Amino acid sequence: PTDNPYVESFNGKFRDECLSTNWFMDMEDAKNKIEDWRWEYNHFRPHSSLDDLSPQEFIILHENTPETLL
Repeated sequence: PTDNPYVESFNGKFRDECLSTNWFMDMEDAKNKIEDWRWEYNHFRPHSSLDDLSPQEFIILHENTPETLL
């Protein structure tokens, strides 16, 4: 679990929030439910690594912010 904490964290969230909360009737049902969870996770769910913004909010914020030159 300490080799890659980011992957382990994601795997735990995926297991707890998707796999453990859904019944899958067949492979097509599993694909649809997992894709729905993935879409919500990647577009609407706040992430602490993005200052508690959703990825969509983070993109919009940084599209409207001029880049700083180093």
